[in-house]
Amino acid sequence: MGKGGRHAYAALSLLAAGALVLTGCSEGGSKGSDNDKQDKENAQRQQAGISFGDAKDSTGPAAELPGAKSGGTVTVLQRDSFAHLDPGQIYVSDEMALSQLIHRGLTAYKATSDDGKKHEVVGDLATDSGTTTDGGKTWKYTLKDGIKWADGSAITAKDVRQTFERLFAPFISNGPTYIQQWLANTPGTEYRKLLPDGPYKGKHLPDTVLETPDDKTIVFKFKSAKPDLPYALAMAGYSIVSAEKDTKVKYDKSPMTSGPYKISEFKSGKTMTLVKNTNWDPKTDAVRHQYVDQFNIEFNKQFEDSTKAILDDTGANATAISFSNQVDAGNLTKVLGDASLKNRTVSGYQPYVGQMNINLSQPEMQDKTVREAIAYALPITPFVRAFGGTDAMEVAGGLISPTVSGYDPKFDPFGKKAKPAGDPAKAKQLLEKAGKTGLKLTFGYINTPEGQQYSTAMAAGLEKAGFDVQRQEIPAETYYDQVSKVKNNYDIFHTAWGADWPSASTVIPPLYDGRQIQDGSSNYSHINDPKVNADIDKANTITDPIKAAEAWNKINEYIVKDVVSNIPTAYYKQTQIAGSKIGGLAYDDVIGGVDPRRLFVK
Repeated sequence: MGKGGRHAYAALSLLAAGALVLTGCSEGGSKGSDNDKQDKENAQRQQAGISFGDAKDSTGPAAELPGAKSGGTVTVLQRDSFAHLDPGQIYVSDEMALSQLIHRGLTAYKATSDDGKKHEVVGDLATDSGTTTDGGKTWKYTLKDGIKWADGSAITAKDVRQTFERLFAPFISNGPTYIQQWLANTPGTEYRKLLPDGPYKGKHLPDTVLETPDDKTIVFKFKSAKPDLPYALAMAGYSIVSAEKDTKVKYDKSPMTSGPYKISEFKSGKTMTLVKNTNWDPKTDAVRHQYVDQFNIEFNKQFEDSTKAILDDTGANATAISFSNQVDAGNLTKVLGDASLKNRTVSGYQPYVGQMNINLSQPEMQDKTVREAIAYALPITPFVRAFGGTDAMEVAGGLISPTVSGYDPKFDPFGKKAKPAGDPAKAKQLLEKAGKTGLKLTFGYINTPEGQQYSTAMAAGLEKAGFDVQRQEIPAETYYDQVSKVKNNYDIFHTAWGADWPSASTVIPPLYDGRQIQDGSSNYSHINDPKVNADIDKANTITDPIKAAEAWNKINEYIVKDVVSNIPTAYYKQTQIAGSKIGGLAYDDVIGGVDPRRLFVK
């Protein structure tokens, strides 16, 4: 999965004692920060065991929170509007946060501690996290009794079948593709051949792949073991869609919902109002609450705007929060240093890794020497500074986060940790060697204060090496839609990705498998390297988690050092703040931010 775009959350799995367990070890943290120890513990914790729960664990209602009460309105201050509401199109962090309130899937992550640090995967619409008797080739799910859509109609296996079959249709292009590829037993975009038009022309997936023998039962059948299926099913992109209300492309703006809240009004780019879904039954839901009467979401609130409003703490600001906005760079040190704000702030080490993509579809970018010149010249300091310095970022050497097993803190082929301001002299030599001094670089940047700040300084660093940099702004709301187009006019642009569950298998394939390239794909650099593709296939067959982590890391190192298509920038951390009348505030490691499911008004 990305930051403001796809946000991936990495994990390794072991089939043991009847449950999958995420394992790993890590070393990380922000060098030079007073929070080093906490950062390392944070990163290591995100690789700790996450087990699969049984029917008891999956039974609602969710445990009551200390001091919680019902009623009140929460104001949510968001920078970006929601480009997608259709689950099949959701793969960005802000939309995934919203999804926690309005959509439900077969499984979900359940916080087992009030601080959001411990979790298990449980059945959400399903009675448990899934059962398999053959090591993960076949998974059976049974739907709970009493689950309904917001219009009061029953959720059935027909809806589940519709949900997964429609993912093969051409108009679904922005969400995750793991389960589609697993069902089709093929990497890349070839999965679409299994059901080219989705279910819309009367064809369906065969029972040998997906079986729904009755209204309650769903059986997934794979050619090879997929022990991570319960993790994948917990992704927002695999939330269930109503077969009866499926309006194809139009569903993206007006979906049928199943969570504790429904959308009463949405003015794209301006506001959204969520109200209680009276057909949501807490007895069927082990992970969500419905304390708040209404969420009033306001868009176009930059980080500085939302921070200033919440610090004001009067009127509606006292019950204000942001699902995605972090404390802005200018106020971060003040907020972290103010003891009186401690109970109103939450911080965490996120699984995101920032990277500058070099668009290999552009003719001039196919010269490796030019790409190396960009890598050496690119300054990282402006990016870190734009978000608040080392309290918010750590300079990255590779593409695997400290929160993911396989992370190597020593890997840094372009010396970014030692020279975060870049090495323009080295870059200039390479550019002269390539005979490309004065080469024009079109730099697409996100039009936010932070994006404007870091892109201006990064462009200046590249110009010192001899590039002619032309910055082009891209609206924040549609940023990832624009840069994920196969034919875009940008030579370089920045994205961020975190693991979808704790494993680099949810980082390397979606970002760097050349067979993934299509509009909406997260292979932003359009890398299509035969060795990378072949190594991905090999790594996907490794069942030993330690060996698998090593294999994924080797691919990471080859991409950064030898292909030079993606330049790591920073590992992310985040601090968020809430009004003094917001209760249930917790930073959730899986969500990678505030958990909206537990909020209440004091």
